[in-house]
Amino acid sequence: MTAPWQGAVLVTGTDTGVGKTVVTAAVTAAAQAAGLRVSVVKPGQTGAATGEPSDVDSVTRLAAPLTGRTLASFPDPLAPLTAARVAELEPLELYTVVDAVREEVDKHDLVLVEGAGGLLVPMGLRPSGEAWTVADLAVALGAPAVVVARAGLGTLNHTALTLEALERRAVPAGVVIGAWPAEPELVHWANLGELVPKLLGALPTGAGAMDPGVFRRSAPGWLTPALYGVLDDWRAWAEET
Repeated sequence: MTAPWQGAVLVTGTDTGVGKTVVTAAVTAAAQAAGLRVSVVKPGQTGAATGEPSDVDSVTRLAAPLTGRTLASFPDPLAPLTAARVAELEPLELYTVVDAVREEVDKHDLVLVEGAGGLLVPMGLRPSGEAWTVADLAVALGAPAVVVARAGLGTLNHTALTLEALERRAVPAGVVIGAWPAEPELVHWANLGELVPKLLGALPTGAGAMDPGVFRRSAPGWLTPALYGVLDDWRAWAEET
């Protein structure tokens, strides 16, 4: 998994709040530092009524992608399909999203598509009326997936389940730790050892609060060459950490 990924790439997670948006920003920064034209697409933004910056806003602040698009926004902080129903808004249609992402792929080298919550959260509806998920979107696009995971207790099971679901769908996938603690404990090191075969990166805790300039300069050091980083030796990384 050393060849850099291009075209559409899905960014999903083992759960909500694992750091998908900051990882999306880090991959954006690393890829743009490598000279790529990068677009970031958020199919469904929920919680828009809270007044918090959108995920695309956060990525833009940290990494300034060439293009940032949110396809649909819903007021309540719920799964996108549920949020659409509660707000009585039109749900996301799968092939509308596919077409929008492919439009970006035609104009960019790398298009990062950030999901909502975990891999199997209902995102919207197919033309048949069935719900679709980020996993379905990955299959429809023929895109690999970055799985953002926690560093601590419980992550191995959640990560394994997510990777297994992707493997069953023939979707190539790798893992990025969304927030590596400043003072890692035994459980963090043990989990790291288990995840290394699939690991594509690890971001430090608090990366999203960094000065954008520092963030952009630092991002390549958090990611492996598959995601346009320079991290190629986990043993050396661990010794430095």
